[in-house]
Amino acid sequence: MLVVQKYGGSSVANLELIKNVAQRVKKTKEEGHDVIVVVSAMGKTTDELLKMAYSLSPSPPERELDMLASTGEQISIALLSIALHELGCPSISFTGAQAGIITDSFFTRARIIRMDTWKISEELSKGKVVIVAGFQGMNEKGEITTLGRGGSDTTAVALAAAMKADVCEIYTDVDGVYTADPRIVPEARLLKEITYDEMLEMAIAGAKVLQHRAVEFAKRFSVPLKVKSSFNYNEGTWVKEEISVERKGVVTGVTVDKKIAKVTLLGVPDIPGIAHKFTKALANSGINIDM
Repeated sequence: MLVVQKYGGSSVANLELIKNVAQRVKKTKEEGHDVIVVVSAMGKTTDELLKMAYSLSPSPPERELDMLASTGEQISIALLSIALHELGCPSISFTGAQAGIITDSFFTRARIIRMDTWKISEELSKGKVVIVAGFQGMNEKGEITTLGRGGSDTTAVALAAAMKADVCEIYTDVDGVYTADPRIVPEARLLKEITYDEMLEMAIAGAKVLQHRAVEFAKRFSVPLKVKSSFNYNEGTWVKEEISVERKGVVTGVTVDKKIAKVTLLGVPDIPGIAHKFTKALANSGINIDM
């Protein structure tokens, strides 16, 4: 069985937590599974790196932002590999480029266009745990790119799809997917299962537990997802195509997103193709819109 595990920044925020993740990965390997691990940067490392960039310039080049931001994950993967070696668990770390993640050239918000995973397969065949830097890839010119906020989720699901993994486990600081953010609504209930479509709607609407592009990947390639906490061994939430009959017709959850801008255009002539002119300009800049 091939298992892809993704650990977010809160799961590897310090050395003790990295040791905890290493123990969990080793346990999965000892259960007889092949394991690919995708890791985010430690804690708020990416925010701190970007803060430094913007303290030097109000508009730093996006190519250089990607070069800078991608270093956070490289620290995490190396430390996790060192921790696994200390536990007697053979492993090897790869950057996104080394792992064969090929993207387009939209710096800071790149999209994956191809996965060349032969190197990962080669190391798995040697019995090693393969650790991949999330959030990053390489364009066809060999330049480092990043996938935007939450991009490590997309990395994990894309690898799971490309490698035909049996499951992709997303580890975070909550026990799974709740009916609302438990940090805002303490009475929120944990969902045992949720469909891809429901999860996608929640992610687009502001739920932080999964990045919406990752859910799109999972749905397109039928990748079974399980959202779990890295701080306990509770069951978590399955994200899949079909769910039990008794849950159908019930409101799944409520989300909030404070980072949406509303733009109203007045005096727009009612002629064919006019909306396309506006939306094309936004799309060319990599801006998501909802009309």
